[in-house]
Amino acid sequence: MTHKIAILGASGYTGAELVRIIATHPTMEIVALSAERKAGQAMADVFPHLAHLDLPKLVKIDQIDFSDVDLCFAALPHGLSQALVRDLPETVKVVDLGADFRLRDPAEYEKWYGAPHVAVELQKSAVYGLTEFYRDDIRDARLVAGTGCNAATVQYALRPLITAGLIDLDDIICDLKNGVSGAGRSLKENMLFAERSTDVLGYALGGTHRHQGEFEQEFSALAGRDVRIMFTPHLVPVNRGILASCYLKGDAHAIHQALAARYASEPFVEVLPFGQAPGMGQVTGSNLCRIGVVGDRVPGRALVVSTLDNLAKGSSGQAVQNANLMLGEDETTGLMLAPVFP
Repeated sequence: MTHKIAILGASGYTGAELVRIIATHPTMEIVALSAERKAGQAMADVFPHLAHLDLPKLVKIDQIDFSDVDLCFAALPHGLSQALVRDLPETVKVVDLGADFRLRDPAEYEKWYGAPHVAVELQKSAVYGLTEFYRDDIRDARLVAGTGCNAATVQYALRPLITAGLIDLDDIICDLKNGVSGAGRSLKENMLFAERSTDVLGYALGGTHRHQGEFEQEFSALAGRDVRIMFTPHLVPVNRGILASCYLKGDAHAIHQALAARYASEPFVEVLPFGQAPGMGQVTGSNLCRIGVVGDRVPGRALVVSTLDNLAKGSSGQAVQNANLMLGEDETTGLMLAPVFP
């Protein structure tokens, strides 16, 4: 069976990544692509690396006939998906790659994103899209909210440890590095090559990053109490990739055993042998997340390192993984891409 797919926001990095992945997917066919500023252009003109593909032209969203669409990927900036998804035919399944449905409490959405939630009734049915922990709900969902890419990287490292009660919940420090594609494709002065190519820059300091809302929502629900981690992201001069170093209080060997057991049967999450830590280059272009655990010279402390590709497992790959479940396909279909190295 062929599933007809629309991608909204196809002129951004995550939109292009969706096209790249779906191009070899055996049961998905792209029937509509949208881009507001680049409407009327061919995808090949916007992304020459996709010129070999037979793709529909980019159009404005209101030009798409959604009666011919089975599933829609919304790769739009936050604030745009809520009203749009609310007005789509109920027959269309939706995977939202943006932030509009990630936070279950509308008040929390307004707190972190600075605008009121305009589709509160729809929010009640939205499923959080961290596949490995919500797959049963995702199978039956009409609307899935993709996670933040930073939020996913850290959650893979910490969720099993919080559930097992293996770490001090009041002393969690996460230092994260991410590539410049995570900032999107729009022109920004501080993203110029001369300003980023030899620099490392911390941002959203003091716990102000919007993905903190996801950490607090998910970790507090797991622990049954308020959990607030210390989290600092840094922009590094690479195109794509995220690496999170999580500094924890707990027994390193028990931490490694818990992570290895939890992910033993997961096709896209790999825990390395104890004492090894992954690098970004081990996952580039793939739907993999790799995790390493290292003991500290001081007993009772551990380092957990988690890495994934922000455009793949952190966004578009995760979106296709969720869509496979929603459409009744094998979860791994079209996603067994080996990392690109060097």
